[in-house]
Amino acid sequence: MKTTTRGFTIIELIFIIVILGAASILFFVQKNNLEVAGRDETRKTSINAMYYSIEEVYFKTNNYYPRTIDATVLPSVDPSLFKDPTGVKIGESNSNYRYEPYNCDGDKCKNYSLRTTLENEDDYVKTNRSN
Repeated sequence: MKTTTRGFTIIELIFIIVILGAASILFFVQKNNLEVAGRDETRKTSINAMYYSIEEVYFKTNNYYPRTIDATVLPSVDPSLFKDPTGVKIGESNSNYRYEPYNCDGDKCKNYSLRTTLENEDDYVKTNRSN
């Protein structure tokens, strides 16, 4: 009389475990890369929104650049964009966003740079258009 057993061999089980482990590692590495890229794109989008509001609205109206920026100075920008992806507002010491005015006379500035620190690339920097 023949007896047959059903099931997987140890080799088959080890093979499946190795394949699932490799797939899991690959998934989590790619997931992390996508999250980093998403945060970097959020930072760039925020900087671009602030930049175009400074150039197209504020400067065209006032003919100078502000000493500081926030939602009251740039009301055309969504207030949530003044916070970096970690929730820190522009101008605070540990913020990823920095507005750096120079050549200022009081609150009227001739130049500025607007920058953010990215996780996968060099700093993203926008500077004023006018000289």
